[in-house]
Amino acid sequence: MRLLIMGPQGVGKGTQAAALSKHFGIPTISTGDIFRYNLKNKTELGLQAQSYIDKGQLVPDELTNRIVEDRLAQRDAKGGWILDGYPRNASQVEALDSMMATAGTELDYVVALQADRTVLLERMRKRAEEEGRSDDTPEAIATRLDTYERETAPLLETYGSRGKLVSVNGVGSIESISHEIIAALETA
Repeated sequence: MRLLIMGPQGVGKGTQAAALSKHFGIPTISTGDIFRYNLKNKTELGLQAQSYIDKGQLVPDELTNRIVEDRLAQRDAKGGWILDGYPRNASQVEALDSMMATAGTELDYVVALQADRTVLLERMRKRAEEEGRSDDTPEAIATRLDTYERETAPLLETYGSRGKLVSVNGVGSIESISHEIIAALETA
């Protein structure tokens, strides 16, 4: 199974991706994890990404796409995967479509987790307190949520028009949300 898990920051994508990974026996591929791996191991792609990060810039789509393509080509991803954090914009959707066409595969579903902004803000405030995350300031949170609404949320319409979208309420217990996602995927 090849899945995307999408939703705004704080909605629980990583938590649910881990549960889906275990249930379906496929790896979760997080672009954040990919960047951290490539940076830590000083790969060619990591060094290129570092040059942008050091300047406080976003890593360009072209480089992000190459990093994702490299990860999807690894052995553990041959039987399926869950992408978390990618694609984030229309250009990345086109790149992912091209990668899958080249590989002779196709996307099965896009799981969209939904939650009200007030819930997300509270979750991220708690996460910042519990994990000491410096990137979860109120200003940074608001900026990330605004960016999601502007650039990523419209992609849900794209995937909905392709008949690939499964929307799930991201509020509730972790287990109940996982069960709802799995049931929706198995009956879709």
